[in-house]
Amino acid sequence: MRPDQLLAPTPSGLCCKPGGFYIDPVRAVDRALITHGHSDHARPGHGSVLATQETLDMMRLRYGENFAGSTQAIRYGETVTLDGVTATFRPAGHVLGSAQIAVESGGLRIVASGDYKDAYDPTCAPFELVKCDVFITEATFGLPVFRHGDAAHEVAKLLHSVSVFPERAHLVGAYSLGKAQRVIALIRQAGYDKPIYLHGAMEKITYYYESRGIPLGPFLPVRGAAKTDLAGSIALCPPSALNDVWARRFPDPVTAFASGWMRVRARARQGGIQLPLVVSDHADWDGLTATIAATGASEVWVTHGQEDALVHWCQMRQLKARPLAIVGYGDEDEGATPADEATE
Repeated sequence: MRPDQLLAPTPSGLCCKPGGFYIDPVRAVDRALITHGHSDHARPGHGSVLATQETLDMMRLRYGENFAGSTQAIRYGETVTLDGVTATFRPAGHVLGSAQIAVESGGLRIVASGDYKDAYDPTCAPFELVKCDVFITEATFGLPVFRHGDAAHEVAKLLHSVSVFPERAHLVGAYSLGKAQRVIALIRQAGYDKPIYLHGAMEKITYYYESRGIPLGPFLPVRGAAKTDLAGSIALCPPSALNDVWARRFPDPVTAFASGWMRVRARARQGGIQLPLVVSDHADWDGLTATIAATGASEVWVTHGQEDALVHWCQMRQLKARPLAIVGYGDEDEGATPADEATE
């Protein structure tokens, strides 16, 4: 069996015709296998959805109980057979519940990684390497300039600023699912035990993380807080809120943004970010290339991001590679800046 007979890009997304399913489809389909809960990968309206329990719960939180005709939860390491094709979910290390999906038939294994990272994250299961014949990778940070470094060091910068400016509030822009909770967990691991203020868009998902056994509190809602109470505080919000009227309630705020894109200082300046924090939930250049090499795949497909550089890197190492250029991925991720991300 050729790889494109098992999985192939279509206008609706990656389609497994023999198994009768799609992976992270961008349009409503009869049967969808979903890698994680970010809305560019997890859309409502499918006939049936197969995903981890956490991803299904995230979709319910965002879209309501009736986001799909039916749902089925699958555990990491569990294999299901769909019309003779097997699908096994393995941790992707991206956010809580995120998974790679290994699709197998006729002795061929293709791993669709969704979004992933190989860096430490106390809020989700770590990335698990899966050997395969074809590896489908993202390339959000698929350029050599993107090397993220240690996220704990970035959080130390934030806490140093809090100690130097105790009279100022520190507003941290972070994506509401995954990034915010990881930043909070790292703040707690660094020894900060004061209440952290949350934008309303952060509350539901953050409390869900706690319900899954990930300690992050104590928290306080920003709404209703007096300006004097917010002095010296840390508050997390969607990046769009940093330049919104919402931020005016804080006393002389220091604006921070946690994103892999903060490696590009010009991008931080354009967004009016005073304290850029290079914290990413995507693999950087070294992570992407090391993962590709470690899978043992002889063929690599690149779904979205900086496809050209990563395809070239593969081809220089005698790996067959091609961009899939699937439209619709990356629309809701940390690439959004305070100027262009919609407020939740």
